[in-house]
Amino acid sequence: MRSATTLELLATPAEVSGVRRALRDYRVDVQLCASELVTNVVQHLGEGVPVTVRVWCDDGGRTRLEVTDPDPRALPVLRASVGADEESGRGLALMDALALRWGVAHGPAGKTVWCELGAGPPEDGVVPGRDAASVASV
Repeated sequence: MRSATTLELLATPAEVSGVRRALRDYRVDVQLCASELVTNVVQHLGEGVPVTVRVWCDDGGRTRLEVTDPDPRALPVLRASVGADEESGRGLALMDALALRWGVAHGPAGKTVWCELGAGPPEDGVVPGRDAASVASV
């Protein structure tokens, strides 16, 4: 089992790319989900909010990603559809398509948005638990 990676940062647009770089030893789907969740903090809570990003793999190869911020009230909402002209609103749909499951946990530090990703996409690029059409339509 790989040891956990923990990042403590202030959520800013510049830190989003820093999170991807810090998680370069993980698969691209983990990096993408982490950057989407940190971007949500910037967009919905504002720049400079303290965030903790934690990533680890279990013995079965699944990867768990958690992003914790201090506001327990600002909950993520998966939108049913996003218009072609809209500039945002696809991040959670993308994470939903990539993750085996995801959710929100409340704790003393605020809330944690988490997701679990499979042991790795198969050779054909289809994410476990999803068919190619559902991933392509996101």
